[in-house]
Amino acid sequence: MKVRGIKRGQNIEILEQIHNIPDGTEIIVDLGFIESQITEPQQPLTEAERLAKLNQLFGSWKSQPELTEIFTEIDQQRHAYQGRTINSIDNQDKD
Repeated sequence: MKVRGIKRGQNIEILEQIHNIPDGTEIIVDLGFIESQITEPQQPLTEAERLAKLNQLFGSWKSQPELTEIFTEIDQQRHAYQGRTINSIDNQDKD
C-alpha cells in the first residue's frame, strides 16, 4: 500500500483516508520522497547582505513624486478633528 503524506517535524501527516488499518496498530513505513518538492535550506544572510537588501528597499520609493501628496493627505486625515457625541445624563429618556 502506498499513501502520500507530509513530514512536519517528527510527524508524518497522511493525506489519504486509511480505513483498513485500525487505530493503535503498529506499522512499518518505507519512506520515499518527491524530488521536485525538496528545497535546499536557505542560509541566513550576512550583515552586509541584509544591509544591501534594506538599502535597496529604502530607495524603491525615491523617484515617486506622488508619495508627497499621499503622505500629506494621510497626515491631514490623521489630524482632522472628527468630533464625537457625548450622551449627557440629562438628555437620556426616563423610563
